[in-house]
Amino acid sequence: MPTIPELFDLTGKAALVTGGATGIGQAISHRLAEAGASVMIADINLEAADQTASEINAKECSSRACEVDASRASHAIQAVKDTVDAFGSIDILVNNAGIYPVSPILDTSKELWDKVINLNLSGPFLFSQAAAQAMIDSGNGGRIINMASVDGMRPTGFLAHYNSSKGGVIMLTKALALELAPHKIMVNAVAPGGILTGGTVQTGMEMQEVTGKSLERMAEDMGAKMPIGRMGEPDEVARVVLFLASGLADYITGETIVVDGGYLLA
Repeated sequence: MPTIPELFDLTGKAALVTGGATGIGQAISHRLAEAGASVMIADINLEAADQTASEINAKECSSRACEVDASRASHAIQAVKDTVDAFGSIDILVNNAGIYPVSPILDTSKELWDKVINLNLSGPFLFSQAAAQAMIDSGNGGRIINMASVDGMRPTGFLAHYNSSKGGVIMLTKALALELAPHKIMVNAVAPGGILTGGTVQTGMEMQEVTGKSLERMAEDMGAKMPIGRMGEPDEVARVVLFLASGLADYITGETIVVDGGYLLA
């Protein structure tokens, strides 16, 4: 029976994290590297990705960066190839890249709808398809972890495009899990609630324009909805991703783990 340290040990594994340069993705990249994985940070902001990779390498871990638009099939294929070329394999894929621009339903253009769906839902499909093929070719299986959201389970208002994309991610996770299980590829999702990131602040500013509420008032309202009384930190999501990537989750697939401080209970 493996020990606890052995179950968490990702030494010899290679991970690809989309949107891994900042926020939740950055926290995930650091945790996977800390556990021993080599991490490819795939982000549209190459400068930020290089910075995060440098921070990880400074800790005597292994990381590289590549520039990707996570909504494009050709970029998914290239990012998987870059990961295999750099580290010899791809064992873990984290589909984290996403956007959540605030827009009332009657004001949402077809262009904005497509932009959100293409990145948040089509992106995980395209990257999962490319990574799964590489995992199958290797014969070693792997892990795919998708970033869903509590917004895929309960709409919060003015985010119909985002809500729809994340609801789709939850079902995509189940569909991928069913088809890929025979190849020893476990597919799961994490659904964060209110997490304090730069993106959250930006969304708050956009929501302020729509609702007329101050950022302070919205923060108070959000905190009041959390049974534990506070918003979450990126690392609290990253720890769950690490769990799903580790040997502790060998018999878990098709599941969505909610990390929301009890928000959906309220």
